[in-house]
This record gives sequence, C-alpha cells and structure tokens, in this order.
Amino acid sequence: MTEIQNEKILILNFGGQYDQLIARRVRECGVYCEVHPYTMSADEIRVFAPIGIIFTGGPDSVYAEGSCHPDTTLFTLGIPVLGICYGCQLLAHHLGGLVTAGGLVTAGGLTTAGDETEDGVSSRESYSREPYSREYGKTLTYFDTENPLFAGLPGQSVTWMSHGDFMARIPDGFVRCATSDHCPNVAISDEKHGFYGVQFHPEVSHTEYGQQILRNFLFRICGAHGTWTMQGYREHAIAELKEKIGGEKVLLALSGGVDSSVCAALLAEAVGEQLTCVFVDHGLMRKNEGDEVEEVFSHRCKNFIRVNAGAHFLAKLAGVEDPETKRKIIGEEFIRVFEAEAKKIGHVAYLAQGTIYPDVIESGKDKAATIKSHHNVGGLPSVVDFREIIEPLRLLFKDEVRGLGRELGLPEALVMRQPFPGPGLAIRIIGEVTEEKLSVLREADAIMREEIASAGLAHTMNQYFAVLTNLRSVGVMGDGRTYDRAIALRSVTTDDFMTAEWTRIPYEVLDRISTRIVNEVPHVNRVLYDITSKPPATVEFE
Repeated sequence: MTEIQNEKILILNFGGQYDQLIARRVRECGVYCEVHPYTMSADEIRVFAPIGIIFTGGPDSVYAEGSCHPDTTLFTLGIPVLGICYGCQLLAHHLGGLVTAGGLVTAGGLTTAGDETEDGVSSRESYSREPYSREYGKTLTYFDTENPLFAGLPGQSVTWMSHGDFMARIPDGFVRCATSDHCPNVAISDEKHGFYGVQFHPEVSHTEYGQQILRNFLFRICGAHGTWTMQGYREHAIAELKEKIGGEKVLLALSGGVDSSVCAALLAEAVGEQLTCVFVDHGLMRKNEGDEVEEVFSHRCKNFIRVNAGAHFLAKLAGVEDPETKRKIIGEEFIRVFEAEAKKIGHVAYLAQGTIYPDVIESGKDKAATIKSHHNVGGLPSVVDFREIIEPLRLLFKDEVRGLGRELGLPEALVMRQPFPGPGLAIRIIGEVTEEKLSVLREADAIMREEIASAGLAHTMNQYFAVLTNLRSVGVMGDGRTYDRAIALRSVTTDDFMTAEWTRIPYEVLDRISTRIVNEVPHVNRVLYDITSKPPATVEFE
C-alpha cells in the first residue's frame, strides 16, 4: 500500500465532541490529517510520522482517577503539539503545571513567580487566590500577537469557551499568551519545544479567528505546505485500486447517493469493465432520480444493472405505519434484492462500499482502527462469497467526497445531491406508504427544490425537503370547500448534522413554493414550514 500523504497531522481524540470538526478544519487548510484514539503509543506515532499533533478536548478532568491520558513519551519526540481545552490541560498537567477545578481560582490578585500561596503551592506568575469563574460560551479574549500561534490576529476577539477546570500554574518554560477577564491562562506556549495550548475551541465557528489560529499552528509552527488536494487523492486512489484489485471483479451496491456515486465513478475509472454496479430502485426515490442515476452510470459503468423493485417494496410496506418498522422492512428487502442479483453474477472477489471518514472516526472512539459495523449495503449478503471489502472513500469527509466527484467529472446535480435517507420517501410520508402518496410527495418536493435552486439558495442550506403529513384540513379552492392533505417543508443548516438550525428561507421564496404546490399538486390544500431546530427535533420526521 502506498503512502497517501507525506505531510500529516495526527489528531489524538480524548472523547471530545468536536474531533471530526477539528479534522475537517485541518483538511480545509489543505493539510492531511487523521483522528486516532488517545491510546496510540509513542512507537505507533513514530511510525505514523506526523509533522504535528493536536490533542482534542474531552469530558474528563486531568487530575481525576480514570481520566484519559496520552503516552507521555510523545513529548520527547520533537513533534509540535497543540492542546485544545482538555488537551491544553493535559500539557500543563504532564509538563509540570497545576490544573485544578473551576470555582477555586479566577483572574486578578496574581502572585509573582516563586511566591508560595496559602495552600503551600509554589507558583508562577499565573496563580490566583480569588474564586475562579468557569467559562462557557462566547468570551472576549486578549492575545499576545507576537506569539506565532496568534500572529496576524487582532489583539482581542471572541472565542468559544467550554471549560470548568483551570491551569492554576503553568509549567516551567511556558509563557502565558492569551487571557480573558475571568481566566489569566487562556493560552500557553513553549516555543522552544513547540508546545501550545488553548482553553477555547478554535475549530468552532463561534471563535472569530479560529481557522487562522489553526493555520498558524499548521504552517508557521509545523511547517506544513498545504499539499492535500482531491486531484492528488484521485491519482493516488486510482493507482492503489489498480494495484490492489488486479484482474479481479468488483461489485458495488449503487444507491444514487453522493458517496456510492463517487465510489462508483472512482472504481469505473480505475478498473473499468471489472466493476459491476447494481442499482436497486426501490421506488421510493425523488422525482426522476432513478432515471438520472441510470443516465449517468449506464455510460460510466459498463456492467450497470438497474433493478426496478418498486412494486415489490410497496407490497411489503402495505398497511405499515410505524416508522421503525418501515425502515427495517426496506433495509431487509434491499439486502434480499441485492443478494439475488449478486448470485446471478457469480464469483466476485471484492465488494465495494462508500464508507466515508466520519464512519471510521466514530467506530474508533473506543478501539483503534475498527470499521463501523453498518455500511451502505445495510448488511452483507450472507450467500455471496467476497474475498474482501474495499472502501475507497474511507479517508474522506463529505465535502471532500463532493470535491472528488467534481474531479471525476460527475454532474453538479449529483455531486451536490441533498442527503437522502436509505428508506427514501417512505420516511417522509407519515403513516402508510402508497403509490398515490408517493406521487403527491414527489411533485411537492420537486417544486420546493426547483424554487430553492431558482432563488440561488441551494448552497446556503444543508438539507431541504418536503414531507407528506397525515393531516387533512379544510380549505377553499375556487368557490368550493376542500378537505385535503397538508405538506410540510423542512430545511436545516448545520456543520455536522449532530445539531441543526432551521433555515430562515426568505418569505417570498416560501410564498412561491406554497403557491405552486397548492396550485400544481392534486390533493394538497395547505403548506406548513417546520421551524424546529435539532434538538429537540430530528432532521427527518420519521
């Protein structure tokens, strides 16, 4: 296996909620990185050979029994380290400082270096006797802009804090390089050894110059050059796939989603006719999507099989209203249909999947290098004998997958396809799924997508769609009374889909969508807009 990138950043995860976000921010700077559990040994780190290491945040207190700690030998490897929040406190704790619980100390009343405090602790300049107030949320922070970590920043700006513990004493050799009104030690650094720590989260958008701080660490401190591109990844991945697969056959379950589509395009370019794409059309896709998938991939994939199984899936869903039951039925039947097609093909050495990096990161929180047990197929066909599963996208985030799709020449409509659940429109229809309901929802959803695109808003929101509710209401159309269905519209903006804000779509756009749906879609007389964020709601209705 060839080395994917010589210039690498290692992110050690201590259980922080922003591990993926840190990695995405580093990748956005054009620098390759990987997230690994904090249990990675110093020997393993040497083999990985990063140009820099980032410690994530975490829920622990460094002084508590059972808390997460790295192999401290890594501090002797000569590799720059940036500690974020809990990661910053780890630096202080292991290199000779003192971390204590919030509520014990605060800014003000600083002693001088070498003073002995009332509790007998010999302290540096950064120790305080006054009660310290914990910091959460947006905080005005003051920076030493002579420090390489904060070069080019204004002297003060807003950062996002989330810490209850406090560095009461910083280690010898470190200096304080950022403060706030309630915390004398917001950031510390030891430039000689390349150790830097910040109590705030530079990776979140609430920190005004967070990306610049990360860039400073990557380029000024670690000496990165920013060579990570999707053009380079495409060339590397194609060469590696050719070498690995040789003359064997590959089977891919093609859903039409971004991940499986880019995976198919990459494999088709790498191994050509050795690839067979099986597209199971369960009849639950949006308007014209099945035909669009076939149009794109029947040319790219010489062995393209479309299985039109809509009637089969509808029969299985007849009378079913519970959303979880619908999901299970669709997942099980998808596997069975795919399995039947795979048996017709005969022996295939490799099964390809569109697994992407967030799945790999999530799977590795408790154990390194574990691959997530669920995947795009939903479960391996037990009667098909595959030598190995290959996952060409397993090191890429969603935005990188889209970028790779563009490099491979996929149409923009497919590359920017909205996230779409495996069960399709079945979980955007509340209650039983019927052909009539599918027809109504397809038309309403298509109108919404058309108007969002026409208004130039498609790239300002992360997911938007229509839902057919099980609500009927009284209306007036023409001079007559109606008693018909209600469509709900849903749109969210989010970084990671773990939380999401409802999108403030302009009223005039909502008005056009509503007017068109009521006028053009039979059996709909009311349009609603969901203004609930996640949490407490989920993105999907079911």
